[in-house]
Amino acid sequence: MRIGLIGLLHESNTFLERPTGLAEFEQQALLTGDAIRAAFAEAHHEIGGFLAGIDEAARHTREPVELVPIFVARAFPSGTIAADAWDELLRRMFAALDAAGALDGVLVAPHGATVSERFPDADGHWLNELRRRVGAETPIVGTIDPHANLSPAMVSACDALVAYRTNPHLDQRARGIEAAWLLFRTLRGEIRPRMHAVFPPLAINIERQLTDDPHWRPVYELADRQLEHPRILSNSIVFGFPYADVAEMGSSVIAIADGDAELARSAAEELASELWKRREDFVGQLLDVDAALDRCAGFSGSVCLLDMGDNVGGGSAADGTVLAQTLHDRRLGPAFVCLYDPEAVAQAERAGAGATLELSVGGKTDKLHGPPLRAEFHVVSLQAGRFREPQPRHGGIAEFDQGRTAILETGTGLTVMLTSRRMVPFSLEQLRSCGLKPDAFRLMVAKGVNAPVAAYREVCRHFLRVDTPGSTRADMTRLPFRHRRKPMHPFELDVAWSV
Repeated sequence: MRIGLIGLLHESNTFLERPTGLAEFEQQALLTGDAIRAAFAEAHHEIGGFLAGIDEAARHTREPVELVPIFVARAFPSGTIAADAWDELLRRMFAALDAAGALDGVLVAPHGATVSERFPDADGHWLNELRRRVGAETPIVGTIDPHANLSPAMVSACDALVAYRTNPHLDQRARGIEAAWLLFRTLRGEIRPRMHAVFPPLAINIERQLTDDPHWRPVYELADRQLEHPRILSNSIVFGFPYADVAEMGSSVIAIADGDAELARSAAEELASELWKRREDFVGQLLDVDAALDRCAGFSGSVCLLDMGDNVGGGSAADGTVLAQTLHDRRLGPAFVCLYDPEAVAQAERAGAGATLELSVGGKTDKLHGPPLRAEFHVVSLQAGRFREPQPRHGGIAEFDQGRTAILETGTGLTVMLTSRRMVPFSLEQLRSCGLKPDAFRLMVAKGVNAPVAAYREVCRHFLRVDTPGSTRADMTRLPFRHRRKPMHPFELDVAWSV
């Protein structure tokens, strides 16, 4: 039994002007062959789960299985993938596929919210090309991020797709193992997956997507009850990614049944109806900057201010200054913020550790995230900017490189970490590796919405999602959509829908 492994993961924010090139993938992962196993075998990621799941299945059944790592590309969320970069990614993917030889099945890891300049449904494009090449009889089973904008083309290309069940995404490896077993059992003839997806006209605000929040409990309880049926193999709730202006943008559900397409359809419709019935629970509850900081005064213990408009995990600039400026002006320290600003890093390096100088930091990528913060800074230290996260965290990434880094302090109690590369706030090792103690800060800005919670809850007792301006602003009804489905709740509030 020979099983191929392919992954192409990118969350594409189409509202950003700058396209994503091949260099962004080269910084993260652009791998073929055995390098994939070396990079992902121990990772808390679905690729690691594929590897572990197939090994586990082979040991359990004592059946010889060869897992063939073919191609994996991953980049941090950013703009639409440039046409030439997309063509090169697919050229490498399918060249590696051709070199892999005959396969009995394929495990795939599309993100589900990938957009290229010529293919708005980029995941549907490459999955259907894969299907054409391997043939209709070769099973394709995979995982998707729940921030996928699932499309009928993705569903038709695959025998089964499984979305992560948690946000922050802590179960990626487990879902990879689940997908591996589904494919293995399919190849052995034990099951015959039949998948059905439903697409209610619903966009779920990103502020409401923390799966630990109480409004999600009835939906996931229903999903869990469905899994008690002996012939329901899997089901998934897909939130959607609101920062992609494509026709597929929005929520969806998936159900997979063993040999019974009608059972899969009825389970998916039941789950979609539950989601639709609770649609008002998924409308954003937005808190502005001043109101958020006023609320902090009533809290005991440290507070994480989630900077939703500059959500790096959604593709934003990572240099938004709105919260940093307010913390500085109101002297609310000890406080921490991280800003992407390679120019200011270079200035701090020229001055040297221990120096004091006037700097303008952040606010340089565009005019959406606030102007640069100008102040007198003390250069505390200069760092290489590499760190490792050993625990399961959102995104399943273990090794990070934010480039040359400068740690600065103002006289107002604000500590600023300046990085030479955009960095997602998924790990407290980002601070510790630079000699900072996360529990020393009363207020910490994390440029995200839900993803940072997995790491920051170690030290923060309170989380406030702040409605800041930017390319990932939480009020999606104010984004300039041209291609989304219509009608769709909450853009149109009088939508009538039933399955």
